[in-house]
Amino acid sequence: MRETALLEGFPEFVALEGSAAEIRLFEVGIVPGLLQTREYAEAVLSGAVRRGAITDQQADEWLVLLTKRQASLERTPPPLLYAVLDEGCVRRLVGGQRVMAAQLDRLVAFAELPSAVLQVAPFDLGERRAFDLPVTLLTLSDRSNLAYTESAQSGRLERDNRLVQPLLTAYHHLQVEAAPQAQSVAMINQLRKGTP
Repeated sequence: MRETALLEGFPEFVALEGSAAEIRLFEVGIVPGLLQTREYAEAVLSGAVRRGAITDQQADEWLVLLTKRQASLERTPPPLLYAVLDEGCVRRLVGGQRVMAAQLDRLVAFAELPSAVLQVAPFDLGERRAFDLPVTLLTLSDRSNLAYTESAQSGRLERDNRLVQPLLTAYHHLQVEAAPQAQSVAMINQLRKGTP
């Protein structure tokens, strides 16, 4: 991306993500990019354009990058993909009811994949939720781990195992505290019934 809206560390992270053996995601507020439908992603980017955070050109470039990232999940063998979504991700209406209904359908289909685990971290987790900001942990084919974390203004790719290991441990705690996949899918299906 030429005039990029990407945060520091993200381009290198994306290159590694495309070949990772395992991907662990935690997201607050919106469905993570790897699991977004195109229409959902367009709605999120449209909001960023309206706020002046990115340009129309950057939004278009971001969609191209997102498509490439999602395509990398279809390699053989696919990476193991663990996703824990804060409950707000599935409850927040993005793009209107039709877009959100399709996004919820996409999450349910994702949960059915043999290489995927989907969990919702319910609101009542309270202080037991391990993270306050999005985090992605990658396990590479050589079994090394790295982490990508971001805030609104900055992104950070971390390779130092002394800093990555505590995040990995916190992620495992989060998985234990979050709703099991069957319960998470049931919640998403219940929400889906509430949309046309």
